Amino acid sequence: MIMAIKKVWIEEGCTACGLCEDICPEVFGMEDEAYVKEGVDYSQYEEGIKESAESCPVEVIQFEE
Repeated sequence: MIMAIKKVWIEEGCTACGLCEDICPEVFGMEDEAYVKEGVDYSQYEEGIKESAESCPVEVIQFEE
């Protein structure tokens, strides 16, 4: 069985580099710092979420399967 991403969040320490928004704008937005958009079906963007988490220079993007 494939696990789907159910929850995505950003911990403190975001440096507002914008990388997550560049990689997966469907899920991440940027104001003063990055945020996770509400009401998104994360299961459709799993690759982008995982790539964003791996690419984050301060490793604050977290997700739960």
